[in-house]
Amino acid sequence: MTDDLEEMGPVDYLIVEFPGSRLTGEGLPLLVDLVERNIIRIIDLVFVRKDTDGSVTAMELQEIGDEIDLTVFEGASSGVLDQSDLDDAGAALEPGNSAAVLVYENVWAAPLARALRREGAQLVASGRIPVQALLASLDATEPTTPPSGPVAA
Repeated sequence: MTDDLEEMGPVDYLIVEFPGSRLTGEGLPLLVDLVERNIIRIIDLVFVRKDTDGSVTAMELQEIGDEIDLTVFEGASSGVLDQSDLDDAGAALEPGNSAAVLVYENVWAAPLARALRREGAQLVASGRIPVQALLASLDATEPTTPPSGPVAA
């Protein structure tokens, strides 16, 4: 197992909330494409629902909806996520909504991670910058437009 860990790229997770149980499936082919192009490897994918009483339950793929073909994701579970993880994910959800909880390896980064490990380096922090925060920061740094007309001396 240790040898496998030394070969892996960084592992991330996402919790994507859907209003109610309205999963359209529009993003799922893009997820499959990332896997097929060996950019990511799905370690765990669980769909959950947060009931109005606050309880969080895992949903079976067939509960998601007949209009979406999720058979490609059957078996995409390593068992890494347990009920306490799902409860933690549920804390981020509004009651009555559902979510996809995805744990994935960044396969694209594995060669870099292996090289860094061989050098004795280790990841000491990581994070994400929300797109909205990045855009707001970039907007704040844009230069102001100088006034038009003659410049006073």
